[in-house]
Amino acid sequence: MSTPVDLPSLFFHFLTLSLLSIGGAITTVPEMHRYLVDKTGWLTDTMFTSSIALAQAAPGPNILFVAVLGFNVAGLQGAAAAMAGIMLPSTVLTVTATRWARNRRESPLLRAFSAGMMPLTLGLVIATGWLLAAPFVRDEAHRWGAVTLVALTVLLTLKTRLGLVWMVLAGGVVGALGWV
Repeated sequence: MSTPVDLPSLFFHFLTLSLLSIGGAITTVPEMHRYLVDKTGWLTDTMFTSSIALAQAAPGPNILFVAVLGFNVAGLQGAAAAMAGIMLPSTVLTVTATRWARNRRESPLLRAFSAGMMPLTLGLVIATGWLLAAPFVRDEAHRWGAVTLVALTVLLTLKTRLGLVWMVLAGGVVGALGWV
């Protein structure tokens, strides 16, 4: 880490990201990367990518990667600050919105809002995938293996009903065996 960690700044940054995490916290990974790696220098690119990979490989909720990032920035206090920041606003907003929408399911306005959020969520997920794949695509030794895995995953997703879990597992095996 090149600069001292400011826990309130970490908390408030993740608090802000919580309100942008449409489709889940994973959609805000590009902004997390910009803040933790590029702006503050609290993590290296490799530490950032490894933190997300480790958390995604572990069983449990998808959001655990935020705790791993926070832990790698500032230990248990960093994990608590990042998790509290990312969870607090979205949890309150979700509970409130769910209670409000329950009685208005058939509203044309609510249906239009839901339909409009789909492309936004898809775009954020694609940006996250690109950010996580970019270091491997840039690396000459891994470039064609990474591009092949991404293309194969997209093809299998579009043409089959194979679960994503199996594709992630296969990618992990391929990587562990050093084939990429």
